[in-house]
Amino acid sequence: MASDLRRPARTYTIRQLCLEFKCTPRALRFYEDKGLLTPARDGMNRVYSYRDRARLQLILRGKRVGLSLCEIGEILDLYEADESGAQQAAKSLRKFRERIVALEQQKQDIDDAIAQLQTGITVMEQRLAETRPDLLPRAADYDQTMRRQLDGVA
Repeated sequence: MASDLRRPARTYTIRQLCLEFKCTPRALRFYEDKGLLTPARDGMNRVYSYRDRARLQLILRGKRVGLSLCEIGEILDLYEADESGAQQAAKSLRKFRERIVALEQQKQDIDDAIAQLQTGITVMEQRLAETRPDLLPRAADYDQTMRRQLDGVA
C-alpha cells in the first residue's frame, strides 16, 4: 500500500531547465563537464533530476555573486559528504563573507573611479567653456546619446 502512494521522481529536460533558469544548453553541458551536474541519460537525451535542478539553482546563485566554479563545486561536494548540511553551511558562510569583502572593495573602487571621472568632466567643461564654448553643446549631446545607449534605448 505504501508503494502505491509513492510518486515517480520529477525529472526535467535540458530545455525545461534552460527556460526556467534562463541559461543555455551549452552552459548546462559545461557544468556537467565540470562535474557539477550529473544528469541521467535516456538514449542521447539528458534527464535532470530534482537534485540536479537544485544544484543548478545553487550554481547560478553562486555565479551571480561572483563565486568561482571551483568554490561552488567545493560547497556542493560538502553536501554529499555531510547530509546534515552543517559543513556546507559553514563553508558557504565563510565564502559568502569573503565575497562581501571583495564586493565592498570593488564598490569602493568603482565609486572612486566615478568621482575621478566626474572631476575630470568638470575640469574639461570649464576649459572648453573658456577656450571653445562652441564645443560644449556637442559634448552634452554625446552624453545624452551615451546614456540612451546604456539604458538600451535606440
